[in-house]
Amino acid sequence: MIEFDRVSRRFGDIHALRHLSLTLDKGEMAFLTGHSGAGKSTLLRLLLLLDRPSGGDIRVCGESTAKIRTRSVPQYRRRFGVVFQDHRLLFDRNVHDNVALPLVMAGYAPRESQRRVRAALDKVGLLALERANPASLSGGEQQRVGIARAVVAKPEFLIADEPTGNLDPALSSEIMSLFEAFNQVGVTVLVATHDLPLISRLRHRILTLSSGSLAGPESG
Repeated sequence: MIEFDRVSRRFGDIHALRHLSLTLDKGEMAFLTGHSGAGKSTLLRLLLLLDRPSGGDIRVCGESTAKIRTRSVPQYRRRFGVVFQDHRLLFDRNVHDNVALPLVMAGYAPRESQRRVRAALDKVGLLALERANPASLSGGEQQRVGIARAVVAKPEFLIADEPTGNLDPALSSEIMSLFEAFNQVGVTVLVATHDLPLISRLRHRILTLSSGSLAGPESG
């Protein structure tokens, strides 16, 4: 479970978040939307401890993130898989090695790492391209590589920041279907997106931010 309890984040006189309270239940999938500058990226940064709140508390599975010291942040972040809009793939490594990066950093044995990478690529439909260079792939395929990398270590939470921002509607639907598939096996999923026509067709809760606060009734 993820809980934001009256969380604020202020940058000088600018309030990125204002006394924000919300809860994401274990095993839930939800969408985070709102206008540019509404606070979506700030919320995700606070959740991943890339930044800290100016006020309030964030709890993950009952633990206050305020109690997590700097040296423990890398271990905390291993609970999350993160998918970015721009993929952030390394073009000097093949698809397999890009997906394996989180496992290498966590110290997995080579045999276990290979097993997990191949399983993740199979889930996103790219096992046949594991030796390809990411630069040779389409935008949709590159995003699938990014998703495989995010889930290869079997995280509790999958966080996506505008994952369909550079994709056409058909590919966007495919990517969202992948997120739903991971959610169906118990992964808690939070997707920040501007793609209202797409998410309005999906039966998940919609959290709308406006000027750093939740706006209107939640959908889902």
